[in-house]
Amino acid sequence: MKLVVKDTLGKPQGELEVGFPLVEGERGAHAVHEVVVAHLANCRRGTACTKTKGEVAGTGKKPWRQKGTGRARAGSFQSPLWRGGGVVFGPKPRDFSLKVNAQTKRLALRKALTERLKAGDVIVVDELSLPNHKTRTFLNVLQALEVKGTVLVVASPPDRNLLLASRNVPHVEVTTGENLHAYDVLRPDTLVFTRAAFQVVENRLREE
Repeated sequence: MKLVVKDTLGKPQGELEVGFPLVEGERGAHAVHEVVVAHLANCRRGTACTKTKGEVAGTGKKPWRQKGTGRARAGSFQSPLWRGGGVVFGPKPRDFSLKVNAQTKRLALRKALTERLKAGDVIVVDELSLPNHKTRTFLNVLQALEVKGTVLVVASPPDRNLLLASRNVPHVEVTTGENLHAYDVLRPDTLVFTRAAFQVVENRLREE
């Protein structure tokens, strides 16, 4: 597969041959699912905590005598049935993290990137170095590239002006080819790669 390389004005600057084998058919779909589930699980902090009956502050005194009052039996102010009492089977701090081996991660990234390439959602720019750090300059580049919706810009290394100009634009994220993740590939509407960043990703996906 060949991709058209553009400049920041949206004009063609040649072609780039995809340097890693594309994933055909249903192969890799489960790997993508496994990596995405693990990524979302690893984002969970797991700090939710509730107090049980034994942890709620209170006295050990019986609220009222067992018989003769006409009311239901009660033995503790910390009862889960009472307001301010303990919580039954409530959440406790735990580790939600899941592990995925490197081979599965690589297959998931290759599968996700293959699908985005086939859908035409990938744009390759020869170089993405801005003359200044103004947001308007960055927006002009996106407009020239005819980019709409959410955007992930992959640059290696990212230009300082690019980082400053894009950080105030909603629905735009910037990452590097070394840190690109399958979940990152699936989220945005459009992926904008620099030529250098795309080659970095190709080198990662060739390691099999």
